[in-house]
Amino acid sequence: MSVAESPKKAGLPREVLKWLLGLELSFSPKNPRRDFSNGYLVAEIFFSYYPDDFPVHNYVNGTSLLTKMSNWSQIERSLLKQNVRLPKEVIEGTVHCKPGAAELLIQEIYVLLTNRRIKSLYERDADFTDRSYQGKLPMVARATASGAIKSNLRLSEILADPRIDKNKQKVQDIIHMHQVQRQTERMENPSMQLAEGASATAL
Repeated sequence: MSVAESPKKAGLPREVLKWLLGLELSFSPKNPRRDFSNGYLVAEIFFSYYPDDFPVHNYVNGTSLLTKMSNWSQIERSLLKQNVRLPKEVIEGTVHCKPGAAELLIQEIYVLLTNRRIKSLYERDADFTDRSYQGKLPMVARATASGAIKSNLRLSEILADPRIDKNKQKVQDIIHMHQVQRQTERMENPSMQLAEGASATAL
């Protein structure tokens, strides 16, 4: 893997990028959110350290949800043999291409396999919503409650776990997050509330 083919730098510290470059993976992960989602490259990373427990020929480099679930199930079983667990929410976020999840996963794996620390890893919460992106938008361009649900609940999540009660809870959590965010915005920007009131009156 050449330097020119290195992954996008967003979210991945320089030392992690250098480490990935040195592993000689079968292909260059240019987009972490997409390329680590199915677990294939993750299996290759672990194969570099535990070749007997992560036979790469058992994994499929595909994009279907079934392929992703199968690969990750094998990875988790193999990790248990090493008495190692990766955070479940980080794995699920990676599988469903949630913002920042794959980057956090790779950093977790880097720390696990190299016994080195990454300062930024311990300074951030596992927030795989689009809250950070929404915060950068002008007030009028930010998502409505329905938009927040569409942005933060992937179809693959519903297919992976179709239980109605589970998905209903996810929707409620997203709506609650959206409401809290809007309330915070109104407190920080009183003029926003006045503008919304004027708009409602005009209607």
